[in-house]
Amino acid sequence: MNLITSLFLGFVTAFIGITPPGLLNMTAAKVNLKEGKRSAIWFVSGAVFIIFFQAYLAILFSHYIADRPDVLILLREAGFGVFTLLTIYFLWIAKKPKIKKGKIKKYSSTKRFFLGMLLSALNFFPIPYYVFVSVTLSSYNLFSYTMTYIFVFVTGVVLGSSLVFYCYITFFQKIQNKTDYIIKNMNTIIGSITGLIALITLINIIRYYLR
Repeated sequence: MNLITSLFLGFVTAFIGITPPGLLNMTAAKVNLKEGKRSAIWFVSGAVFIIFFQAYLAILFSHYIADRPDVLILLREAGFGVFTLLTIYFLWIAKKPKIKKGKIKKYSSTKRFFLGMLLSALNFFPIPYYVFVSVTLSSYNLFSYTMTYIFVFVTGVVLGSSLVFYCYITFFQKIQNKTDYIIKNMNTIIGSITGLIALITLINIIRYYLR
């Protein structure tokens, strides 16, 4: 196995893991529609910054976590709590976005960067996901637990995640004239996604305790 393979595998696994509509990519699209591409890129930068450390730490501790199902269930329970709260917020608390014509209100780049960091930090799914990925690839001798290979793999994760975010931003920007409905219902869309994730997590928790 060489470093290019490690980079490619990191890119592909990140691309697969983050492509389905989720809190981060849908929020990136929302920021792009409401505030423009510059703010969206700053948001994505903050999200990717946290994803780097999540993937890196997940791989470092993958052996320990994989051998401790109690740790995995603890992470699932924490994720269920976070996504339940986010669902309640987006569906019932957050104000409904309004269509604003003319000048777009801009927020500082720093605020958008830290918002990306915050939402990415609240997303616990990359940790068990990259634990599973690293253990699986290692079992097929496609991944090595050396610092160089880990760093290259995580770099691929960052590149793959960034590409997916950019695709979401670009796609929604291209259909900007047809997105009034999407903007009005963005909180409902995001809330439904987090609700679905919370439900799936709850099912996995129940299945674990019923074994």
